[in-house]
Amino acid sequence: MSTSTAPAVAGAALPHPYLVVSRRVDTDDTVTLELTNDVEPLPAFAPGQFAMLTAFGVGEVPISLSGLPSPADGPARRLTHTLRAVGAVTRALYAAAPGAAIGVRGPFGTSWDVGSAAGHDVVIVAGGIGLAPVRPVLQAVLAERSRYGDVVLLVGARTPADLLYTDELLRWGAADVQVGVTVDRPSDDWTGHVGVVPALIPNARFDPARSVAFVCGPEVMMRFTARALLDRGLPASRLRVSLERNMRCGVGWCGHCQLGPLLLCRDGPVIDYARAAPLMELREL
Repeated sequence: MSTSTAPAVAGAALPHPYLVVSRRVDTDDTVTLELTNDVEPLPAFAPGQFAMLTAFGVGEVPISLSGLPSPADGPARRLTHTLRAVGAVTRALYAAAPGAAIGVRGPFGTSWDVGSAAGHDVVIVAGGIGLAPVRPVLQAVLAERSRYGDVVLLVGARTPADLLYTDELLRWGAADVQVGVTVDRPSDDWTGHVGVVPALIPNARFDPARSVAFVCGPEVMMRFTARALLDRGLPASRLRVSLERNMRCGVGWCGHCQLGPLLLCRDGPVIDYARAAPLMELREL
């Protein structure tokens, strides 16, 4: 089961100016921005793909799509990106207020190919900010709920304060989604599970023989998650991971994102685990 690749984008080297229309602070260092462009709309992004976001005068970084556009947006596509402030560019983007201009290039990379999971149970496993790139998967599944079997969402974070979309986790749990949440370091008032997210997999209710899994998070978390899913009997060909490397151009020109034989901005970031496993085991790559 392969992931899908976007067609080449005209003018992929030039950022399109978008305006911040909303800004929601998710954690102390993480924010969700909604961007729109009424003049020169970009092609639709698919779940799993990413954009190169520009903080003008500072630089640009790759940020995955973290929400599906609403039909109410019309031809001016509204893009949703959740990002963590970890460097000069992401700190500048984090600080962008409504009305600020941000450059957007894309869409780039492969998608989660959510529709190919129709008729299967859907298992989504996310660690930390890895919940952002898989959020559109869940949104797409819930928008056509009758096409899918059981839906499982397993989420891990360092602390309760680092959890993303806490209000949505509650709504998803009330919308026929089996939601499991765990943290590494609990707060005094935390009453939920404590431990790493792969530990939630043995007790999750899904049929491995008829499931498709979508996994995103730190690489070590994805390795252990993949091992736990394979131990449950999920075929590696129905397990997809999103790999992160230093992406600069977005179109496979510069080579900064090379992982073995792959250029992740072009051949990824979403890759079947059967293909990704040998590369993830070689850390020097």
